[in-house]
Amino acid sequence: MKLYLVQHAKAASKDVDPERPLTDEGRQDIQKVAAFIEALDLEVDFLWHSGKTRAGQTAQSLAQVVKVRTQMTARDGLSPNDDVAAIKDELVSKQDDVMIVGHLPFLSKLASLFLTGNEAAGTVAFQQGGIVAFEQPAEDRWQINWMVIPELLA
Repeated sequence: MKLYLVQHAKAASKDVDPERPLTDEGRQDIQKVAAFIEALDLEVDFLWHSGKTRAGQTAQSLAQVVKVRTQMTARDGLSPNDDVAAIKDELVSKQDDVMIVGHLPFLSKLASLFLTGNEAAGTVAFQQGGIVAFEQPAEDRWQINWMVIPELLA
């Protein structure tokens, strides 16, 4: 099973637009990341996003280069402060390859729960528009395979 956790790209502030769409910089950043990962020929069974505008726009950009075998969809349970245990249990029981586009602190807690069993461990420093790739090489054991952030790309 492979899991890709993506923090949405940079979004407008609530003061500028309550819907918080991606900024021009955010759109450019996620396009750089998408162009970089295109050569990896990533395939996932599902591409989930929180349903918030900024996450949906980020997911749409990635869906142009990631092959989604089953479905890209907005999904409940991925908001910034949602409980991560239910999503972890679902992912582990299904064993599908999944990309999740979401928010902090949710992504940080989910990553820590997979890696250490403690959602408060703070194991991954997510950045806007970045992708962290996880793999489960053995039951109850997870590792980070790679991470890419817009700042690393020309």
